[in-house]
Amino acid sequence: MSRKLDLSHSLQQRAETFFPGGVNSPVRAFRAVGGEPPMIASGKGARMIDVDGNSYLDYVLSWGPLMLGHCAPEVVAAVAEANAKGTSFGASTPAEADLAALVVEAFPSIEKLRFVSSGTEATMSAIRLARAATNRKYIVKFEGCYHGHSDALLVKAGSGVATFGIPGSAGVPEEFVKFTLALPYNNVPALEEAFAKFKDQIACVIIEPVVGNMGCVPPRPGYLQAVRELTQREGTLLILDEVMTGFRVSFGGAQELYNIKPDLTTLGKVIGGGLPVGAYGGSATLMDQISPLGPVYQAGTLSGNPLAMAAGIAMLKTLGENRKMIYPALNVMAAKLVAGILDAAKSAGVPLVANQVGSMFTWFFADHEVFDWDTAAPCDTALFGRYHRGMLDRGIWLPPSQFEAAFLSTAHTAADIDLTIAAAREVFASLK
Repeated sequence: MSRKLDLSHSLQQRAETFFPGGVNSPVRAFRAVGGEPPMIASGKGARMIDVDGNSYLDYVLSWGPLMLGHCAPEVVAAVAEANAKGTSFGASTPAEADLAALVVEAFPSIEKLRFVSSGTEATMSAIRLARAATNRKYIVKFEGCYHGHSDALLVKAGSGVATFGIPGSAGVPEEFVKFTLALPYNNVPALEEAFAKFKDQIACVIIEPVVGNMGCVPPRPGYLQAVRELTQREGTLLILDEVMTGFRVSFGGAQELYNIKPDLTTLGKVIGGGLPVGAYGGSATLMDQISPLGPVYQAGTLSGNPLAMAAGIAMLKTLGENRKMIYPALNVMAAKLVAGILDAAKSAGVPLVANQVGSMFTWFFADHEVFDWDTAAPCDTALFGRYHRGMLDRGIWLPPSQFEAAFLSTAHTAADIDLTIAAAREVFASLK
């Protein structure tokens, strides 16, 4: 069960001479779980292969967007065809409207949208639009929800009620986040108190309808409806950050699943078939305030990149045409996997709980329900690290953090689920 990582090790050392920590995104360094990060050479279906030839059953899937698995034939073919015509023009192409039509069809709350290159750009731009549309300064976010690394959103948790934000990263001046209010997720009274304290001053509430960045944490029954009612009452725009949940928890995202109509929606890599892309959208009235029609400026040379548009069209067409088969099948398979791992932990006497929404899920090393950041934070991260390393040694690739969601794709099979549960039984037995 030991893996040879000789080439991965040498390539990681080389990378450390060029990149901080040897990585271009922090979680890839495996600092939260220990052990050496393998260098990935390729992916196919539900598996990835590292440069040393080790094979891994992948439950990260590029952090969610690879709904069809790695190298889905229809996506690969679409990118190859687009690539042969040119990789970037800095000008409009027909494919942009083709992809937009698919997004608008799936999300009735979106009448117009703007493509960008990342989820961070999408959320940052949506908030700028909300502030302009309401002529207000304050924004509300929730503890444990991640909306990209723009300064105003890198804010640590407040107390139980609305508090001024505290920068969550070096290099972010307090003045940059003084208009950001951080509240506990799944807590309606805290939001009511914020609106009372900052009456007619809150431009928008931005929320992950299903949290994915403190692990998978679903909304409690009625919570999103209460958030929607409060924002409408207060003249505050509601932004649903569906970068992770869009086309993942259902074809129409969490807003379809929970029957919520936001003012603005942000979307991410899934609409680019896993390539770098993002989008934000809403009513035509709101979106027409974006330049060149309105006063809210936002631009990007690579926005609407033809390769990402082609991949996204192929991805969304496949999901849309097969939605009645894909989503129920993924949900059933995910439920079997989650229950199987929980049973394996129980048999070994390892405290473990889980949250699942569709094909998005997290196992928490805790003995209590996880419904917000305060209940997620006490999880046994050291034990999770041992579990992660044990699963990796058995060829199972899980998110290298207790506080990240895992995912399934259509490429995963029933045999893959059985293999994963069997591996977990071995690992849990070794944790005693």
